[in-house]
Amino acid sequence: MKDWTIESDAMSPQRLMVLSAFLILFLGVLEPSTASPDIHDLLPQYGFPKGLIPNNVISYTLSPDASFLIHLDAPCYVYWEDQLVYYHTLIKGTLTYGSVSQVSGIQAQKLFLWLPVTGIMLHQDSGMLQFFVGALSQQFPASDFQDVPACSRRGSLLTPDLFLPL
Repeated sequence: MKDWTIESDAMSPQRLMVLSAFLILFLGVLEPSTASPDIHDLLPQYGFPKGLIPNNVISYTLSPDASFLIHLDAPCYVYWEDQLVYYHTLIKGTLTYGSVSQVSGIQAQKLFLWLPVTGIMLHQDSGMLQFFVGALSQQFPASDFQDVPACSRRGSLLTPDLFLPL
């Protein structure tokens, strides 16, 4: 039968506790700095209300050149007053203060047509958001977008599926 002995250079329980406490504190300090804020909390830093993007975001990236990618867990429909909007699973664009340009992945329904939203501009003085759909645009109060909208997997009941984007 072998006898187990502890050599004198092994770590004492006190050293092990100090090392463990240091590692826990060190890792705790690192974690918050690597976590990204929720996209809905980031939008106000650029002058936009939280509710421009639906609630099913799974990830996003914002590059130093201001380009962004937003990944949704599934295609999504949001209905604002008389406007039905479709969000693809991937939304791209360029985000600067008060302006979203080169947008892809968002479409708005006009009559029986789905038209791509290409940009959004904030008019701070009037509190309005201007949505660009090609050469056309429409303004809505920014206050209409304060709440993050719930995502619907289907379009409005008023709109037959025949006319929904693919």
